[in-house]
Amino acid sequence: MAGKFISFEGPDGAGKTSVLQALLPQLQQHSQADVVLTREPGGARISEKIRDLILDPQNTEMDARTEALLYAASRRQHLVEKILPALAKGAVVVCDRFVDSSVAYQGAGRQIGEADVLAMNQFATAGVEPAVTVYLDVPAAVGLARIQAHRQATQYDRLDREQLDFHERVRAAYLRLAQAAPQRIITIDATQSLAQVVTECLTVLQKTLGPDWRD
Repeated sequence: MAGKFISFEGPDGAGKTSVLQALLPQLQQHSQADVVLTREPGGARISEKIRDLILDPQNTEMDARTEALLYAASRRQHLVEKILPALAKGAVVVCDRFVDSSVAYQGAGRQIGEADVLAMNQFATAGVEPAVTVYLDVPAAVGLARIQAHRQATQYDRLDREQLDFHERVRAAYLRLAQAAPQRIITIDATQSLAQVVTECLTVLQKTLGPDWRD
């Protein structure tokens, strides 16, 4: 791939949205290539429709394996329609969540098997993975407290409504993934101030872009 594929991961309440909003202008300033920010589930027309279906709080009867399959389907469409074409043009693609999220949320959170969910997504992506994944780590209780504190400004989806033990399983899975792939997954303490987290993320991005980073 001509471009650079970077994903951002983290449990609910890790502050990914705020971090990415602060990072994007700086990344655009320093990157010699075009920067494409996208998200999962979603990022493409069909994928966004699947996102609405997955996250609709009214879909309480959705089976865990159905949910995992829908995430994988959304990811496949997103990959072939948006991510791969952008990378082929040499862009820096920054994706808010990718396969690691499914392993953590459906594999561990829903307890349907991390290895099975990973295998499903390897089929969906044909083995494509980010060059670097920035994992914003925050204890589950802290993340949920942040969500609660901003509940007036936040639209609750099906995953936001899960209990603490669900989110603790998700975080534990993320930590296992980071330990298993330390060269790809860079862990940043997201309990720090937003400014400090952004600074550390910029350091990771600078190393990732290498000669494509301009001062």
